[in-house]
Amino acid sequence: MTAGDARLAASFAGHRILLCYGLFGEVVAGLRLDYMRSQADWLRGLGLAVGVVGLPTAAPVLANAARIAERIAGDPRPVLLIGHSKGGLEALAALLRPGMAARCRGLVALQSPFYGSPVADALCGIRPLHRVAHRALQALRLGSGQGLHDLTTPVRRAWMAEHAAAIAELARAVPIAVVATTLEGASWRVEEGAYRLVDRWMRLQGVGPGDGLVPIASARLPGLPVQVLPGGHRALVARGPGRDPVGVLREQLLGLTPLPLRPAPAPHPPTR
Repeated sequence: MTAGDARLAASFAGHRILLCYGLFGEVVAGLRLDYMRSQADWLRGLGLAVGVVGLPTAAPVLANAARIAERIAGDPRPVLLIGHSKGGLEALAALLRPGMAARCRGLVALQSPFYGSPVADALCGIRPLHRVAHRALQALRLGSGQGLHDLTTPVRRAWMAEHAAAIAELARAVPIAVVATTLEGASWRVEEGAYRLVDRWMRLQGVGPGDGLVPIASARLPGLPVQVLPGGHRALVARGPGRDPVGVLREQLLGLTPLPLRPAPAPHPPTR
């Protein structure tokens, strides 16, 4: 165990760490593909209590936020939330509910579209496609088309504006780490190839660079720094060539954890 890992193990002992999956994250994890699994295994290896919040990830953001808040309230231990993509939006909304911020030690938001995704705009703007998606999601018990609608830029911008003061107050009370990715400088992989096509289309819409689903500008929280790393939309939660999801999470958690105070030096005896 490295010195940093030992520090994290000691700092978060007695806490719960809850993972909040992004859209279709439960499907990917259910197929036993690496989706936040390496991060969860690493955290458990430190002796920490780790759980996944059971979310139908295509459900409305506020409905899932209520599920996260219920999970927080169901145990007296303080909690650390780690949310990927849509899960970061829901974790943020959960912490705005009464009494939740006081129970939280920190929030790590990975590639979360706080201000929406142009991809969601396009999908919801094509009515036949949106209806098909809505019915398919309901049949698979993943939620509904409302969850996708909640990711559109008009909905997200309105929500962020309405809750701007509450978010600023939360950021003063709870340490928050925000991480985004960009395909600029990312290594070439088959998966990133599909993201690059969408990223090119998003740039033509004038939203700037991103990870193929979420523009960097959308992943920012007002008043907080954002770390931008190379990669596509799953680069921070799944292993692969050029990826280090555990290393990224370790860095973010160490940034949320204050260094232990050094004991004050013993006073010198008075000189005569």
